[in-house]
Amino acid sequence: MDFEKLTRVMRRLALEAGDRIMEVYNSPSFEVKAKSDTSPVTRADEAADALIAAGLRRAFPDVPLITEEQAATHGQSAATFLIVDPLDGTREFVQRRGDFTVNIAYVENGVPLRGAVYAPALGRLFYTRADGRSVEETGIFDKAVAGPLRLLAVAAPDNAALRVVASKSHRDPATDDYIARYAVKDMTSAGSSLKFCLVATGEADLYPRLGRTMEWDTAAGDAVLRGAGGQVVRFDDHRVLRYGKPGWDNPFFIAFAPGVELHKCAS
Repeated sequence: MDFEKLTRVMRRLALEAGDRIMEVYNSPSFEVKAKSDTSPVTRADEAADALIAAGLRRAFPDVPLITEEQAATHGQSAATFLIVDPLDGTREFVQRRGDFTVNIAYVENGVPLRGAVYAPALGRLFYTRADGRSVEETGIFDKAVAGPLRLLAVAAPDNAALRVVASKSHRDPATDDYIARYAVKDMTSAGSSLKFCLVATGEADLYPRLGRTMEWDTAAGDAVLRGAGGQVVRFDDHRVLRYGKPGWDNPFFIAFAPGVELHKCAS
């Protein structure tokens, strides 16, 4: 893979998809449909998906492409592929909360090596550079030329005063019970893959997810977190989360800054 090209393409497509999404978000109203799994979908999801898929297929025609909105057409597993969630956090989008994201990632041999996460309503853009290090771009986003970059690094956590981020739309008692095992200084709720990025920037130390997710929900944020020195492991046995699994389903997982003393799951 040409990682210089991949970084440019992912960044540009994320920004262009963000423009499409915000056109719908800022409109007076929009239709919300239900997919076969009852999750919501809007024309913003569909427009962003079409734009990103077309751009990636032009740029990397020989790399398999997995997208959420075309999931039914995909095979059951792969080793190396591009994977896209064009609008992660559709519930936040529908409720006009700003923490939804565009997600594009490249997975090789089960590892999310590169990724881009863009929160267009918040004006935050995170991605991995060609060398694998993660950055947040600041300033006005020019689609052709990257602006100022801030190199990301996870924080050194204080296990007596951890900062935890958890799902805004998918919190449940099991998640709260698990979080209660830690000495928590600050608790934040956020939607979408933005939670990975908050750990990557050092704004949070720990993000546990005890609920169903798909690989397209997590791959880009996982790549950004890994590129900032963080880790994502399975909840059950603390092995590193892998990609290209049959059906594209994830197990429960924990994203964290190294140094967090992880608790074992309940027996």
